[in-house]
Amino acid sequence: MIDIRQLRYFVAVAETLHFGRAAERLHVTQPPLSRQVAALEQELGVRLIERHSRRAVLTPAGARFLEDARQIIAALDRACRDARAWQSGDLGELTIGFMMHAAYSSVPLLTRRFATAHPDVTLHLRETLPMMLADGVMEGRFDAAIGFDPGTRRGLATSPLYREPLAAVVPSDHHLASASALTPDQLAGERFILSPADVTPTLRRAILGWLAAPPAILLETQLQQTIVSLVGEGLGVAIVPESLRRLAMTSVRFVPLIDAPMVEQLLMVRPDARNPALTHLRAIADSLQPA
Repeated sequence: MIDIRQLRYFVAVAETLHFGRAAERLHVTQPPLSRQVAALEQELGVRLIERHSRRAVLTPAGARFLEDARQIIAALDRACRDARAWQSGDLGELTIGFMMHAAYSSVPLLTRRFATAHPDVTLHLRETLPMMLADGVMEGRFDAAIGFDPGTRRGLATSPLYREPLAAVVPSDHHLASASALTPDQLAGERFILSPADVTPTLRRAILGWLAAPPAILLETQLQQTIVSLVGEGLGVAIVPESLRRLAMTSVRFVPLIDAPMVEQLLMVRPDARNPALTHLRAIADSLQPA
């Protein structure tokens, strides 16, 4: 049976057209080199090289075989490199789920740093609702996820990734739009647009904990971007993560809150996950951890 060593020996002879120089290139002695090339020819049943006293000459079949042998060796070398790179996490794929408004904060920075450090790992970013992220990781749909604290989940590990204050968002013509900062009392009596408690329980608790009294809720909708858009239509006010300011909507104004509550985005993974690229993702996430 033909083995890869025989192909490497043959290529060396074919490229140098000299058994002695080929042996020097391969750091072997000439007799075993000659035997391996002869064994290759015997296995093929084809004369590949004409031997002369001072040089070797490829037969037409040998010239053709040289092209294919080079491709086989290159493919094998590439396969070996890829296997090592995959094992080290420098080659492969990662699927990351994230809550949509994280696209304005943690996701771009994390993605850029990871892609720069590990360009041969393909990232698949999947936007989804916050309450679907933890289950997505646990069920294997995501290798990792970025979202609010999902609470204690057996088999799920979390680490801080990004921390930001909440801010009020009001229509640009609202009487509070020009305020430098707002207190809970100033927002009393306003009609609020919020995410449902089962969609973003962490965010909902932070908002209700800051307000002086339970708010008058006009609308509930799932996405933070949609909330800001509805505020822009004059339907009410809202309290949202401050990073949504990057939506740059002229129809709304973001106003800081006095003693604003902070919300954290966490990276979620399964400790027993076997994707080697996760090690690199977690290392980069650790470097971005908030103070």
